[in-house]
Amino acid sequence: MRYRSLPLRYVLAAAMAVLAVAPACSVAAKTLPARLTDEAFWQLVSSFSEPNGYFRSDNFLSNENAFQQVVPTLQETLPQGGTYIGVGPEQNFTYLVALRPKLAFIVDIRRQNMVEHLLYKAFIELSADRAEFLSRLFARPRPADLSERTSVTTLIDAYTREAPSEDLFKQNLAAARDHLMKRHKFGLTPDDVRGLEYVYRAFFSGGPELSYSFAGFPYGGGFRFPTYGTLMTESDSRGRQRSFLATEENFKVLSEMERNNTIVPLTGDFAGPRALRSIGSFLRSHGATVTAFYTSNVEQYLFQQGDAWRRFFENVETLPVDANSTFIRSISNRGSFQLQNGGWGLRAQTRLCSIGTLLRAFDRGSITAYNDVIAMSH
Repeated sequence: MRYRSLPLRYVLAAAMAVLAVAPACSVAAKTLPARLTDEAFWQLVSSFSEPNGYFRSDNFLSNENAFQQVVPTLQETLPQGGTYIGVGPEQNFTYLVALRPKLAFIVDIRRQNMVEHLLYKAFIELSADRAEFLSRLFARPRPADLSERTSVTTLIDAYTREAPSEDLFKQNLAAARDHLMKRHKFGLTPDDVRGLEYVYRAFFSGGPELSYSFAGFPYGGGFRFPTYGTLMTESDSRGRQRSFLATEENFKVLSEMERNNTIVPLTGDFAGPRALRSIGSFLRSHGATVTAFYTSNVEQYLFQQGDAWRRFFENVETLPVDANSTFIRSISNRGSFQLQNGGWGLRAQTRLCSIGTLLRAFDRGSITAYNDVIAMSH
């Protein structure tokens, strides 16, 4: 069954958000705005988001150490200046600096992820360079002799050796809160403010050794997930480090996007009624298309929840796409499926898939199980 039209209040909210974009842009504009005003940014966050949902993990950072492998292919096949949709925390930044879209939406079922992205936004905007950013993120004094030319490996090693400072934690948390609520005038709720401290406390406590965690097992819990430092120093399929902290140039690209308010974090279920459909309406109003959609392994969970996977693909059908539009997905093995060539894959691999091709298969009824999605990913 296809979704019915959105309730009128959702449509009006989306329209208001479009009208609130920087004055030079109108509903009939054929290009995306290069910058969103603070008011427009927060209106998109507020009107496109759905109620907070549940996931079993805090997901302070990614647990995928292979997500950079596809960056060369993405850069060779996808145009810059488009639109990016993603899920989760910091791995999106690496894709953003590689693809350089004009606008990005990060959609995650947990409002905590939206809060984490706002904390990142504050610290990135307040920092002149990578070294200052890491000092803020981990609440550790900046070591001497770090410059714009310092390698990311050296940066991570330097901050691993530094001890966290409770005084810096309190100062940085207050600065982030003031930056978001007084400078930008974002309408954070009391729960959001508490969420900022909760997320920041994890980075303070874990430092560069912070890793993915499950509920009840903080900061890794003994599982062999990659640490923050490991993820920042990973490389692509050609041996080149691609993280958003790999070079000062990467960090500056990300900083510009944050300062232009063009990384918009939303609370939304991929199978929900509002977030993805609101993005689709917004993009169509600007004559824009989705360049890349990073789904991580969310689809795996959707196929475990009745017809949630079907609602997700119906939502994707409302997004404007073209022949280049690409899914970026993490395929988690854990012994649960075989790859298309019949072999067993690693615990997680990153694969690409044409959005249009998958939607056509979905409409034909050729998608009935997660293995069908796997088979279309290369």
